[in-house]
Amino acid sequence: MVYTIVVHLYAKDDKGAIAKLNAKLIEASRVYSQDKETISWFVMQDHKDPRAFTIVERYEQESSQKYHLENPYWKTFDPYVIPLLEKPMDLRRFEELDTSKPVEVSQ
Repeated sequence: MVYTIVVHLYAKDDKGAIAKLNAKLIEASRVYSQDKETISWFVMQDHKDPRAFTIVERYEQESSQKYHLENPYWKTFDPYVIPLLEKPMDLRRFEELDTSKPVEVSQ
C-alpha cells in the first residue's frame, strides 16, 4: 500500500517570502524525488492564492520515510522554510486506497 504525506503550507504576505518558498519547494522536490523508495514528491501552488502551497509525498511504504529523513538535505528544509510561513505546516498522513481491482458498490 502506498504511504502518502500531504503537507499544506501558507507563506507570509510578502512577495519575497512567497518567491523563496516557491524556489525551496522546487529544489526539495528535485532532491527528494531521488530518494530510495520514494514514488513521487510533488509540490503545488494554489492557482488563486499564491501564498498557499501543497506538498504530496508518496512512498512505497511507511518505513520508506527513513530514507527521506536520513537525507542530509532534510536538516536544511525546516530551518529555511518555517520563517517564511504565516502559520505552522499542516501535515497529514494517508494510506492510498487500492484502485487496481474492481469493487462492487452497494446501492
